[in-house]
Amino acid sequence: MTGIATLRANQNATIEATITAISPVRDVVTARGPSRVADATLQDETGTITLTLWGDETSRYSVGQKVRITDGWVKDFRGKLQVSMGRSGSIAILP
Repeated sequence: MTGIATLRANQNATIEATITAISPVRDVVTARGPSRVADATLQDETGTITLTLWGDETSRYSVGQKVRITDGWVKDFRGKLQVSMGRSGSIAILP
């Protein structure tokens, strides 16, 4: 596992964290067509990071859940780090 505070842009990461907030869902138009997106705030003992949720993921998770992101992609978006599932990542709800 990687602590959130040690994450850097343009790398894959596996982290365990708790969802502490989720933004309202927004409708967006992407190169692939219309979609829905929301931002979840993840926190572990080292820091916080934004998790981008797309499509059906926007309603799958809730505040207070602990999740494990495996092989997520970390990027710099408008000066802030965020993590997404990328091409090979996955997210699981932990007990």
